[in-house]
Amino acid sequence: MTGPMWSRPGAGREPAAAALLAWLADARAPRLCVVTGSADCGKSSLLAWLIGHGTRGGERPERRVHGFVPLVGQTALTTAWTLAQQLSVAARTPGELLTALAADERRTVLVLPELHAAEDPTGIADLARALAELPHLRVLVEVRNGSTEAGVLSKSPSAVMNLDEAQWTDPERYAEWAAGRSATEPAPAPGPAAVDLDDPAAVCAADPWQVSVRYERSGDDHGGLRAAWLRAGVSLTLEQSPAERAVVLLAALGDDADPRLPDRLAALADGAAWRVVWRRVRGDIRPPWPGPARALSSGRGHLAGTVLVADHQGTVRLVRETDAASAGRLPEPVGQVAALAVTAKGDALVLDSRGGLHVRPGPPAPRATGLSALLEDGPTPLEQLVETVRARLGNRCRTLAACGDGLTVADETGHVHAFASRDEETVRLHEGAVTALAALDLAASGEDGSGIPLVYSGGTDGTVRAWGPGTEPLAVPVRVRACPVTALAAAVTDTGPVLAIGWADGLVEHQCLDNGTVRTYRPGPAVHTLALTDSGALLVGTDETLVCLRPVTVTP
Repeated sequence: MTGPMWSRPGAGREPAAAALLAWLADARAPRLCVVTGSADCGKSSLLAWLIGHGTRGGERPERRVHGFVPLVGQTALTTAWTLAQQLSVAARTPGELLTALAADERRTVLVLPELHAAEDPTGIADLARALAELPHLRVLVEVRNGSTEAGVLSKSPSAVMNLDEAQWTDPERYAEWAAGRSATEPAPAPGPAAVDLDDPAAVCAADPWQVSVRYERSGDDHGGLRAAWLRAGVSLTLEQSPAERAVVLLAALGDDADPRLPDRLAALADGAAWRVVWRRVRGDIRPPWPGPARALSSGRGHLAGTVLVADHQGTVRLVRETDAASAGRLPEPVGQVAALAVTAKGDALVLDSRGGLHVRPGPPAPRATGLSALLEDGPTPLEQLVETVRARLGNRCRTLAACGDGLTVADETGHVHAFASRDEETVRLHEGAVTALAALDLAASGEDGSGIPLVYSGGTDGTVRAWGPGTEPLAVPVRVRACPVTALAAAVTDTGPVLAIGWADGLVEHQCLDNGTVRTYRPGPAVHTLALTDSGALLVGTDETLVCLRPVTVTP
């Protein structure tokens, strides 16, 4: 494969540039490469040349650069956040970044210039070494000779290029480059203005990277702002307005924070696309945090007005839709819950991580007597439907959705299966596993008042597709992005039909299907699950937070 032409590097560094390209292409080379040398020897310009060409579209795979972080003033935490943004993963800590990249075995090349100018060079050096231990990663680091962090990097197998050595330079071209440089050093840029870390208005309006580093280094909780900022992590460093940042910060604020902060942040969020109705954060006790939200479903039937929340241990709790107060729990936990749905009558369907499908019926009706008891002694229609799914698919189900009297499930091969009574209809909608399903009833049709089911599916292939059983799937995906779908929710709300999509990079998209209006939200932690209520509220579940948002019509 031939990629775009590469220009010659500056400072006479053609030999060094050729060696870097050879290192990228050599499968036997160490996965860590250290470019070192004295100050002002041209290290940064060499890496800038590599990054500039390696990040272009159409570049040959072996020369492609996937992520880079200028390390001036950075810590290991902020470096992990920047890489997470660039690599389309949700990671709040270096450990979470390593876990996310370990699960994605695609070749990835990372370039980390100016380690010696970092706020926490030793921590970043440790992160670089850990990244280079992953067999599909290549990590290129720039550092000055003799520094402590250079010693840290030397503990790992690495290719070392010392630009002070003559072999890496064309002397004539280096002399021309040196002669053309200004004899005077530019005046240092003024440092950023100090930010009051106790003032929510100040931190929402300031440089978010500066705030991140200062909160990480601070030993004070700043009324709860520090914990909330670090919990929301990478989301707060994205380009956005102070009002949008206030929404994210409020959603991550624990109930042990200064009691004045929620109102202050809510006022600062005026003008944003979302209003925080309520939030529950790890450690909350008033009311208690319901645990990591691995699956959500809005209650229906006798469960109307509640939200079902499944945690990492399989316990399914009920919380009130209005304020998240506890409303009980379903009997019999179900291992590790993969998906959750509630039927129109209020019966819960729970899918475990092994593909087992379970029914958790709602409170029974008054017990029948006499002949009625004999006639009704048998499986319910829902239980019969579940038995049909088990018989046809075994443990191949990976996600599910309920709609009307039907049940839709999907598997790892990209197939979606719609069941109604004993009838099954199957289509292949994705390349790779289906990771999320949602279904809604469109306008009622027929004398029985039943709706027209519409199924949405999302997969590891980064597409969301729509399909109405009994018809051909839409040829064009509803949405396509370069990262997997992690969650879907769909509902006919008071303001019309809505589709919500959660992505592996932590983005949530909320689309009004009638007019195409799209709102976005990033909580910071990875998004595991979503739910929509009939009143139009959006619930977003992560391992750290459960937040209820209401879309706001923003006047231009």
